[in-house]
Formats: sequence, C-alpha cells, structure tokens
Amino acid sequence: MAFELPDNLHPNCMPVAWMLGKWVGSGHGDYPSIEKFQFGQELIFTHDGRPFFHYMARSWITDESGEFVRDAAMESGFLRCGEGGKLELLLSHSSGISEIWYGHADAGKVEMHTAGVSFTESAKQVTGGSRMYGNVEGDLLYAYDMAATGHELQPHLWARLKRS
Repeated sequence: MAFELPDNLHPNCMPVAWMLGKWVGSGHGDYPSIEKFQFGQELIFTHDGRPFFHYMARSWITDESGEFVRDAAMESGFLRCGEGGKLELLLSHSSGISEIWYGHADAGKVEMHTAGVSFTESAKQVTGGSRMYGNVEGDLLYAYDMAATGHELQPHLWARLKRS
C-alpha cells in the first residue's frame, strides 16, 4: 500500500511521518509475573497539521492459530514532535496508567524512554519503560521493555504491523 505524505504535515513531524495511518498485525508478550501470550493489535496515528500526532492503540489476545480470544489493552495519547527529531509522548492506558516519554526519531527509527509514570490504586505498578519503533521493509516493528511489579526493565511486548 503506497503512502503519500500529507500536504499539511508540520515540518517537525517529518522524522515520524512514516508512522501516520492505521497499522494492524500481531505480536507476542512475556513477563516474569504472567504467562506468555500472543496478541493482535491495531495502531492509529493521525494529525491535523500541528506539530503532534494523536495516537490510539487497541489489542486483543489470540490463540495459537491467531483467532480472537478476548479484548486486551488500550492506550491513547499525543506524540509531540520537536525540532531535530526530538519527541515527547503523553500516554494514558485503560488499565489506569499514565506515562510521559521522551525520545528521538531518525531514519525510520524511534527510541523512547519513560520520564514519569503514574498509576491508579487498582493498576499494575509500572515504574519505567523503553519503546523502540522501526520502519522495516515498510512494516512497523516495535519492542516495549517494561519495569513493573518489582522487576527490572526487561522485554515485555514485540510486534510486527502492516499498513492497513
């Protein structure tokens, strides 16, 4: 599927312009306090010409054959684009977690690290994270490392998504 750069794209958003649109695919999850799992996922990045993208993601647990089992995580936020590829991400999760991320984008790669995490009384105690997104052969690949529930930062989620 061909991707056309929007006419009203803010210049600060150029390093992440490849992320715009809807992405769908599957991934895997693992962490010491849970069983390994597979999931399907949809990511959507939109914009209105200002120097940020609105971001929304939803996922669902799948079985070994990729069939839907149940709904899973949802998150929404704003990817704010500064000069020179600098990024800020404000993110809110349906599980009761809010995060501030800082990072950088360059040559089809985005790397981000948490600067602050807040969570409600009923949420999992997440204390930090690292995210990497990459444009690999036209697909969006990502990895999310998490520090939570007394565990140090370590791999948690990874996925490959195709432009939809």
